[in-house]
Order: sequence, then C-alpha cells, then structure tokens
Amino acid sequence: MPIDKKSIQHWFHLCFNTRMLITFVMGFSSGLPLLLTISVLQIWMRQEGVDLSTIGLMALVGLPYTLKFVWAPILDRFSLPFLGRRRGWLLAIQILLGLAIASIGLADPITSPWFIALLALLVTFFSASQDIVIDAYRREHLSENELGMGSSLYVYGYRTGMLLASGGGLILADSIGFASVFMLMGLCMGIGIATTLLAPEPDTPINTPKSLKAAVVEPFKEYFNRNSAWTILLFILLYKLGDTLASAMTSPFYVDMGFSSSEIGVTVKLFGFWATLIGAFLGGALIIKLGIYRSLWLFGILQMASTAGFAVLSEVGYNMNLLAAVIGFENLTAGMGTAAYMAFMAALTDKRFTATQYALLTSLMGIPRTLISAPSGYLAEIMGWTEFFILCTVIALPGLWLLRHFSNWHSHSEQSAPEEEQGATAPSTQTQVKENT
Repeated sequence: MPIDKKSIQHWFHLCFNTRMLITFVMGFSSGLPLLLTISVLQIWMRQEGVDLSTIGLMALVGLPYTLKFVWAPILDRFSLPFLGRRRGWLLAIQILLGLAIASIGLADPITSPWFIALLALLVTFFSASQDIVIDAYRREHLSENELGMGSSLYVYGYRTGMLLASGGGLILADSIGFASVFMLMGLCMGIGIATTLLAPEPDTPINTPKSLKAAVVEPFKEYFNRNSAWTILLFILLYKLGDTLASAMTSPFYVDMGFSSSEIGVTVKLFGFWATLIGAFLGGALIIKLGIYRSLWLFGILQMASTAGFAVLSEVGYNMNLLAAVIGFENLTAGMGTAAYMAFMAALTDKRFTATQYALLTSLMGIPRTLISAPSGYLAEIMGWTEFFILCTVIALPGLWLLRHFSNWHSHSEQSAPEEEQGATAPSTQTQVKENT
C-alpha cells in the first residue's frame, strides 16, 4: 500500500476512533488487578511480617489466569438479562471485581493471611473472567483490519493499569497505607464500569451455542477440526518462548551486573515502561502497513536481537548507557511482538465461540510464563549469564520456523484495507489459516 494522502487518512481513522478508545479503557481495566495480587499484596504482607513460605504460596492465586478456558463456555452460552451478551457479563464481573479488590483492604495480613489469600483468589478469578469477556468483546467489536491497532491500544491500556496499580499503589502506600490503596483501586474499577455502560454491544453472530454442551464441545471441535490446529497451538507456545525465558531472569541478572536498586528501578521500570508503550503503538501501525504475517516475522527477529543484547551486556558488565539501550530495545520489541501476537490470536477465533477459543489460546500463551520459565534460574546458574541469554535467543528460532505455515496471511492482509474502503467483505483470517494446510 503506497504512502499517500488516502493511506494516511485510512491509518489515522484506524488509530483514532471511538472503538479504539473503548479498547484502551478496557485494557486498563484488565491490567489494573494483575499486580495487586502479586507485587503489591506480597510487599504489604512482608512488611507486616508474614513469613516467606506463606507469601510464596500466594503465587497459586494466579491459577485462574491459566485455567480460564474451563468456565469460558458459560460466558459464551448464557447471557444476563441486561446490556446484551457481552456487556451484561462484563458489568456484573467488574462490579464483583471492584468489591473483591476493596475487600482486601478490610482484612488483616497478620491475623488473617489465609482470608486475604481467599480474597486474592476471588480477585484473580473475576479478573480472569473479565479478561475472557473483554477479549471476546474486542474480537467482535473490531473489524479484522483494526485488530492490529486494537491489540496495541489494549496493551497501552493494560500497561497503564499495571503502572497505576503497582507503581502508583506502592507510592501511595507510604502515605495512606496499603489498606486504603486496595480500597482506592477497587474504586478505580468504576472507570471500566462506566465504559461498559457507555460502549455499544457487538452484533451477536448467528449460530451461537444453544446449549451448555454445545458451548463446551463446539468451540474445541471447530478449532481442532482445522488442519493447522496443532501447528497454531505449537506456534503460540513457542513464538515468545525465548523472550519470556530471558525476562524471567533479568532482575537477578541486573543485580549480578552491579546495578543498584535505584538504577534498576529508574531504567527498567520507568524507561522500559515507556519503551513498551512506544513499541505497542509502533507495532500496531506496522501491522496496518505490513499485515500480521510479515509483522510477526519482523517483530520475532527483533525480539531475538533484543534478547541477544543481554548477552552483550553480560560480557561488557556494568554500563548504564548500555543498560538503558538494552532495556529500551527489549521493551520496544516486546511491545511490538505482543501487539502482533494478540492480533494473530484474535483473528484465529470463530466469532460464535470467541470467549472460549480466545481463552484457550491465551491460557496456552501463559504456559511459558508460569511453567516453562520455572527452571530458568537453574539454567542461568549452570550455564552462566552469557550462555543463558544466547540459549534464549536460539530458542526463538523454532517459533519463527513454524511461522512459514501462515504465509497466506500476507496476501490477505494486503487486501484488507482496500476491500474495506470499497465496501467489500474481506475473507475471514481464521478461514484463511484453516484453508492453508
């Protein structure tokens, strides 16, 4: 697509419209609860003197994020008697989520650590449920040509919510206390609630599940009947494996390189945060220009290069300028890769079963973070930092090799914008992948 006035206007329209604003705010609502039950709650419990073994077990409250595909069919099959198929569930879940977050502030981590754990589990359950519905809403609300930029704006909102909850929450805790922070964060869910009330309800696809059995069986049957089903799952598992494995060990790596806590905090948390946002936006813009397939190739190669940067830093040692460059590049490419990755998964879903199929794919996406990254410390210890990060770079190659199976996305992506402008209906990306193999 040539760079001319018409192309610029088309790109501007895709980036700045009401649908993208809704996507951004819904991303904010998804990101807000995540770190409240991880870093913020753990820091509060530790400062109150709770033992490390109890705090360590708190990691288990994150299981709903991995298991959310189990109850996703219920959200696909049933509708509440208000606001429609998606917004009804979303409103109810967001209200319960806000109450659960605020309730943590009413508990005492010293006398009732297990009660707090139960409340934290409720937070993660409602948070994972909110993610299911928001992912489905985004897929059904946006056109296929908007999925790339929509994924970028979702990442923007998600990161903003995480920053408010973790950075903002920890700063506020010094002045108003952790209990008040959790109550305040519960109130912040009102932003998402207001958006849900004001947002339009997506059109309900025809032939949606008519029974709970159909809602459970049909999404998996439809997906696994595709010739490329297992290849797609393997690709989702492997595409960001190297990047995820490296990220699991970056914090202790910085310490071993001699960087102080303040240096790490300023460079990694603040500089890295903005680099991620720039990467997400740039990724969305490039997806519009290049299409999902070529973007996945480009961003995957850049992710490999950024991971290799840590090996270079390991050899150089303490160097603030190099640290800033490596962190900035890594977060930039991570933001770009995540935008394409999420657009890829969204385009794969059948709109009749969006919630269930997207929950399945995103649950698989979380496996490297929760399970495969577990031995990363052991590998770094026996191999050394340089060799470990070289290994993480090489591990990314199988994911790129599998990407060749989706080469037909290239032609589809290039046709999407012109067809939309002409009023034609572009062929489903999910159908394209199904027909590819």
